[in-house]
Amino acid sequence: MTETLPEAPTRPAAATAWHDVCALTDLEPLWGEAARVAGRQVALYRLDPSTVLAADHRDPRTGACVMARGILGSRGGAVTVASPLHKEVYDLGTGHCLSGDGPDLPVHPVRVRDGRVLVALPSAPSAGGELPGVRP
Repeated sequence: MTETLPEAPTRPAAATAWHDVCALTDLEPLWGEAARVAGRQVALYRLDPSTVLAADHRDPRTGACVMARGILGSRGGAVTVASPLHKEVYDLGTGHCLSGDGPDLPVHPVRVRDGRVLVALPSAPSAGGELPGVRP
């Protein structure tokens, strides 16, 4: 007998910290905005009056910080962003590259509380001593 386990919900890893980034009203609907959060560049996308998604601002293929200028769209039920440089398309829920076997885009949990946008990021530097997505 084969048992199918339910997919685990997307949650921040144990070593994360929530950061108050901005007011929800600071974000224009259906547009990306870049923010520097705890030394990391993050792209924020406000989808509707109460939904915000976040990903690294750094394009995983080129390293350029441009993802907030990407084109929002959808594939099936997934909200996507296309890189403005080479048009790779990423699922903003999972970060998975939908344009072939390209590298995934790191995505981050977001909460909207009392009109404020909070983003969860790793609270400790990566193995190299630098936060991913930040150039020295």
